[in-house]
Parts: sequence; C-alpha cells; structure tokens
Amino acid sequence: MGNRFEEDILGHIGTQKYKCTIVWRNGKLIMDEPESIGGGNLGPDPFSTLLASLAGCTLSTLRMYIDRKGWDIPQIDVALNMEQKSDSETTTIISRRISFPEVVSAEQKERLLTIAEKCPISKLLKGNTIINTTL
Repeated sequence: MGNRFEEDILGHIGTQKYKCTIVWRNGKLIMDEPESIGGGNLGPDPFSTLLASLAGCTLSTLRMYIDRKGWDIPQIDVALNMEQKSDSETTTIISRRISFPEVVSAEQKERLLTIAEKCPISKLLKGNTIINTTL
C-alpha cells in the first residue's frame, strides 16, 4: 500500500484574504498570496511551498548520502523555480540548480546528480499522483 503520514496536515482559512494556517505535528506555517493579487504576503504562496518541499528533500537526501560516503562537502545550495505551459494540457517545468561553494570532483557531482533525482519529493512529483477529495 505504501507509506502514510502519522498525522494529518491541517489547513484553515478565515476571512483574511488569502492567509492560510497550516498545522503539522510540531508547528504552524502561514501561507499567503502576494499583495499583487490581494494577499498580505505574510508567508510563502502554495507554489513556493511546493518548491521549498523539493529543496528541503533534495538537500536532506544529498546530505545523508554525502555523510554516508564520508565526503568533505560542508555546504550544498539549491535554487528552484517553475513555469507552467498550457496547451491541451498543463505541463509544469521545474528547474533545480544544485551548487557547492567548494570544489567537488566531476565524479562526485555526477553521483550527487543521480542521488538528487532519487529524493522522495522528486519521485513523487515525477510519479503518478492521485488526489482523493471528500467533503
């Protein structure tokens, strides 16, 4: 059947445009839309939050691999962006640029690129996702 989260992620919105409170096991996250479309810009919008999930997963997965290999790579940086193209169906293109402030060998870079593609959020975004919505 697969993995399931221990607890539901909860979301709430009141009348303040478009401030959403997202609650998980240990805290709260405020999500909002930019002022340019009527929000208060109090937190990341849903697209930024999605990219943040991919950033965190990519970095954590790479850190686990680097530590297991015993490589001396003290810092990893990632930059993400996305665009959507609509024809008969919507295509989303996510660009992910991983960089290292220090010298990393070509062999290490090649292996780390492969590992980044295997992070769970990368696999989720590239896979077949079904959303079952109920009222």
